[in-house]
Amino acid sequence: MRKYTLSAICLALAAVSPLAAAHQQGDWIVRGGLTTVAPDESSSNILAGGADLGVALTVDNNTQLGLNVAYFVTDNINIELLAATPFKHDVNFSVADPLGTGNRLGEVTHLPPTLTANYYFNDASSAFQPYVGAGINYTIFFDESFTGANSNAGLSDLSLDNSFGLSAQVGMDYQIDKKWHVNASVRFIDIETEASFKVGEADGKVNSIDIDPWVYTLSVGYTF
Repeated sequence: MRKYTLSAICLALAAVSPLAAAHQQGDWIVRGGLTTVAPDESSSNILAGGADLGVALTVDNNTQLGLNVAYFVTDNINIELLAATPFKHDVNFSVADPLGTGNRLGEVTHLPPTLTANYYFNDASSAFQPYVGAGINYTIFFDESFTGANSNAGLSDLSLDNSFGLSAQVGMDYQIDKKWHVNASVRFIDIETEASFKVGEADGKVNSIDIDPWVYTLSVGYTF
């Protein structure tokens, strides 16, 4: 009788233990939450009509709905695709506006889909499931525009080149049960671009803009 009672207790504990909630090969995960892109940017000076204005650019932070999907190819390794609603950033002069139109130069919108391979340490005795990962990013810029005041001052045709670069991340899942978990992650993404524009009829450009953002995500996930 004691043997059967002990077996029943072990089965009950297994049903609610983190072991039952650990990720397994073949699992699909879908997550949704908030993602913040915080550029750690530097840029070369703005060139306009062949003249160096002696002014660089800065790019502000933006938060959007973050989405990602991951598939576990083994119990410890998954392949994850990060997606989001488009991020929109204000682009500013790094110092007092040389054109006298206000410090805000314009805005750009981008999508930074990122494919990452993650390694989970997968401690089945804990609800915390930490991981590290590395991958590749392709950032697509669109809807680049100057502010109305800068357009009236003769600036037009702002365009940023798309970017291809590497990424790295650390993250953690906290397993609520077998299906649901909370996720937090921090990524670094190598994003480098060039900007071109017009000043009246003259060509302008910024030869190098290293945006290199830190990307912070807090989300809720579901395992299929």
